[in-house]
Amino acid sequence: MTYYGEMLPIDNVTFYSLVLLTGCVAGFLAGLLGIGGGLVIVPALAWLLVSSSHDPSSVMHVALGTSLASIVFTSISSVTAHHRHGAVQWPVMRRMSPGIVLGAIAGAILVDQLNTTILQMIFGVFALLVSLQMATAWRVNAHAGLPNIESLSLAGLIIGIVSSCVGIGGGTMSVPYLMWHGVDIRRAVATAAANGLPIAVAGAGGYMVTGFLSVGWQNGQLGYVDILILAVLVSGSVILAPLGAKTAHRMDTHRLRQVFALILAVIGMRMILITWV
Repeated sequence: MTYYGEMLPIDNVTFYSLVLLTGCVAGFLAGLLGIGGGLVIVPALAWLLVSSSHDPSSVMHVALGTSLASIVFTSISSVTAHHRHGAVQWPVMRRMSPGIVLGAIAGAILVDQLNTTILQMIFGVFALLVSLQMATAWRVNAHAGLPNIESLSLAGLIIGIVSSCVGIGGGTMSVPYLMWHGVDIRRAVATAAANGLPIAVAGAGGYMVTGFLSVGWQNGQLGYVDILILAVLVSGSVILAPLGAKTAHRMDTHRLRQVFALILAVIGMRMILITWV
């Protein structure tokens, strides 16, 4: 069986240069379009890890775990900015957090039991759904007020599981859910960014622990999180995210969202199709 397609091997300098570029692109797009960096980081790292002769049976595990670990750093920056504007609904975030943390940990445990082929399929389907959402500019209209703490925690549990399984901060699910319950778009985005921090911390921690029990510490890799790749990714995203945010205020991003939706659709289809090769 072929894992993630075939790629020509690349040297270390080229590898880490491309990792840095991935971080820059992820950070810039996160600032420009408000999309999660994981949607860029996960497929890029999977391709790069295969090209660096990494064990093909765990490329998706490492890509997912390292992506979540990088989101820890970008979330801190994002949440700080939103908090300064008073947009984060902290009571809502606190009520969702227990479920989010449990879900993110459960997702990491689940991923440890799945092989790379299944993980590629899951990510591919998710990428196609996000692509459809972006291409159609689908928005949710409020249908009800905020539910009770049990319902918020259950929603957090589901969001945490899915986010951990696909290596993202969960904004693509948290924002529509909060808008459905009457939270305006600005506060929904800010609160979703706050939710991304416990998802990333709990998810990355889960990938470290489950990965350590499976593969231990090897070649700078703590479980399913590669520390050096993480450092390079974060360097790129931290530098370019502010530029993306500034650019977003100077141009119409609608057409760019359409282009990115097409790119996501291609990525999603490729990841699905190669599982059958």
